Amino acid sequence: MFMNDTIFTDTEPLSTDFCMLDYECAYLPNKSVRMHYKHIEEASQSYNTALIHRGWRRFGCYYFHPICNGCNECKSIRIDVNDFTLTKSQRKSVKRNSETEIIIQKPSLTQGHLDLYNKYHAFKHHKDDWSHRNISPREYKENFVEGAHEFGKEVLYVKDDKLIGVDLVDILDDGISSIYFYYDPNYARLSLGTYSLLYQIELAKVLELPWVYLGYWVDGCKAFAYKPNFQPQEILDGFPKIDQVANWETFPKI
Repeated sequence: MFMNDTIFTDTEPLSTDFCMLDYECAYLPNKSVRMHYKHIEEASQSYNTALIHRGWRRFGCYYFHPICNGCNECKSIRIDVNDFTLTKSQRKSVKRNSETEIIIQKPSLTQGHLDLYNKYHAFKHHKDDWSHRNISPREYKENFVEGAHEFGKEVLYVKDDKLIGVDLVDILDDGISSIYFYYDPNYARLSLGTYSLLYQIELAKVLELPWVYLGYWVDGCKAFAYKPNFQPQEILDGFPKIDQVANWETFPKI
């Protein structure tokens, strides 16, 4: 089992490290973002685990974490699977999806994926003022299909013979890393965002994995307001190096 005090000692895969120029922060107003990237074509599950455990995120073959000048608001959080308990509203979400079909497979690219992704982001553009342009097949493949190897999976949600949700995850040595989720806004009544996370928790239990990694928590960011609803949690301040211990601490409910 991969534990908090584990130092990664295996051979690191070949990577290219770089950072982007600053750009506007999507989480906090009047802030700029700079990201540190690793491009890794042949990442192992153990190395992926070591990076996610230390606050990195993965899109395709790119691993990244923020290195913003004068800002340290992005904190990594994870759900304690073994002690998690459903709330009343979460139980309702499970009940509403009693007839929703779930398929787990390697990440794929179809026209249905592209149409659903673009429909969801157009909806979020009008509802929450997200920036939006249709994603191309090449961009989708680079972000969500490449780099998955054997540990990357997509969880498909199907209802009325239609694809209504896609959840991208990584299976780690010590948990599940939640990468990205999008859904059909016509099925908003199903609370698929909540249900998909509850399914990740159940899947982690089945696989006997102790954590679900939720990515970043930014206090005051509306897009992350749902994350503290999945308790108990731990939080990581900073981004320790691969040969350093990651000190996760209890994250109290906001």
